[in-house]
Amino acid sequence: MAKLPRYLFPKDYYADPSANVFNGRLYVYPSHDWEAGAAFDDDGGHFQMKDYHVISMDDVENGEVTDHGMILHVDQVPWAEKQMWDNDVIEKDGKYYLVFSAKDYNGVFHLGVAVADKPEGPFVPQEHPIRSSFSIDPCLFKDDDGQIYCYFGGLWGGQLQWYKSPEKLLKEGVDLGPAPDKKTQLYAPADVPALSSSVVRMSDDMLQFAEATHEVVILDKEGKPLKAGDPHRFFEASWMHKYNGKYYFSYSTGDSHFLCYAIGDNPYGPFTYQGVLLDPVVGWTTHHSIVEYKGEWFLFYHDCVPSNDVTHLRSLKVQRLFYNEDGTIRKVENE
Repeated sequence: MAKLPRYLFPKDYYADPSANVFNGRLYVYPSHDWEAGAAFDDDGGHFQMKDYHVISMDDVENGEVTDHGMILHVDQVPWAEKQMWDNDVIEKDGKYYLVFSAKDYNGVFHLGVAVADKPEGPFVPQEHPIRSSFSIDPCLFKDDDGQIYCYFGGLWGGQLQWYKSPEKLLKEGVDLGPAPDKKTQLYAPADVPALSSSVVRMSDDMLQFAEATHEVVILDKEGKPLKAGDPHRFFEASWMHKYNGKYYFSYSTGDSHFLCYAIGDNPYGPFTYQGVLLDPVVGWTTHHSIVEYKGEWFLFYHDCVPSNDVTHLRSLKVQRLFYNEDGTIRKVENE
């Protein structure tokens, strides 16, 4: 068995990999880092991604990785101005739907949809973003019954806290300390419930949400929601996969730099926290996907080793992932 991890495409800087199997081939849809010259800021303004590529392979260990080129550029999207962040793709009825996050001309993140006839694109964007969409990091999950769900959300620069404000906590008498601002959830008292990712079922045509969004609640082993002060609480990078009938929700903890996971009995949750998938990597962002291919499970992620820890220039990596007999996941060792 060949040793992993492996850098998938060292010729370019790709990050935030969404891995999917289409027509017997493994496709990875990343964001595309580049040196834009933008100044560093707390809201990720230096991440000025402007287009998407897709890479594919038929052998994760040693196979050639093909870059199929650009599949969508921000200039093609009427409503989007900049910052083409994370995306994911799903197949439905022979069409391929790319759901992506980008900022509009008011500086607000939304989710958009682009459609293609084949997994390598090119993708044609819709004129407007998904109605009532917000924040970043979409993950598309097709359940066994064919229903498709979108998980999304990211705190701080991802703007999730704009839509899930602490107002209801204040009404319940929770003391949040100083006047809340957009970073409240990072500096809130440790016992305040953490903000959560969102999940929503997609419409039959894959162009809109079919319902109001639901909170993805992560519980501790005692059945209580994780708190804002917990280093394992949700921050961004939702991913959903299914194994032996259970639903595995994995995510990044953001400023504490872990990849963690929780297990539930249905797509909406709640999900019970299980543990850390991956310790912090080089670079302060962590984003991933999990997929089964040819009978093996793989964790795709990124780090900043090739760019000498330049955090906005990240490189894709892949590592095997293994389950224990009880369904928990063995922690992946980044090497």
